Amino acid sequence: MEIIKELSDAFLIFIRAGTLMRIVYSFVMMSSNEDEEKSYKKKIRNVLIFYILAELSYVIKDIMFVYYM
Repeated sequence: MEIIKELSDAFLIFIRAGTLMRIVYSFVMMSSNEDEEKSYKKKIRNVLIFYILAELSYVIKDIMFVYYM
């Protein structure tokens, strides 16, 4: 059970880091290429939606582990 928790925490760290890097990359590309600004804003919005859903799924997982333990 401890291995599952450690893997879960590692995945959450990777998700947070990847989200942050993708948003920074999109802002840099948006500032360098103003013609595609709208598409990069949409990509940032999609990344934020993914991040919110990922965090919610981990919260639900933690609630289930606490409930059944």
